[in-house]
Amino acid sequence: MIKIIDRKLMEETSEKAAASPRLRMNHNFHELSDGVQRMLNAIEPGSYIRPHRHLDPDKMEMFIVLKGKGAVITFDDDGQMLECFMLEAGGETLGVEVPPGVWHTVVSMEEGTVFLEVKDGPYVPSTDKDFAAWAPLADTPEVDQYMAGLQGKLNKI
Repeated sequence: MIKIIDRKLMEETSEKAAASPRLRMNHNFHELSDGVQRMLNAIEPGSYIRPHRHLDPDKMEMFIVLKGKGAVITFDDDGQMLECFMLEAGGETLGVEVPPGVWHTVVSMEEGTVFLEVKDGPYVPSTDKDFAAWAPLADTPEVDQYMAGLQGKLNKI
């Protein structure tokens, strides 16, 4: 079956993201057992994606911005920012591929931001992500301070 990405699908996924407590929503094109995961990932400003890496097994992850603006940030093993890639629909940089084992996160810089995300599969929840011990757990008071620090660094770029 042919799967289509159009404005209507992106808007519907963005609306679901905005209504979600996590401020993000996936629209999967893949089955969990597929060798390649393919999805729209709508992320609103303020959504916290805990820094993580993919190690078990090694998996690459690619982000291509289709709508809006976001940043893909990489970190060293101590949680220090290494690189920041600003992705903007219609801009100079549209996507990045994060190699296996690299700590990273994604930050939405604009309402209605939608990425096409492609990652090696299959999806196995217990081994999908290795979360950074130096980054706060989701839904804890430390998240606001952590995100404010990241946002401050992004505002200087």
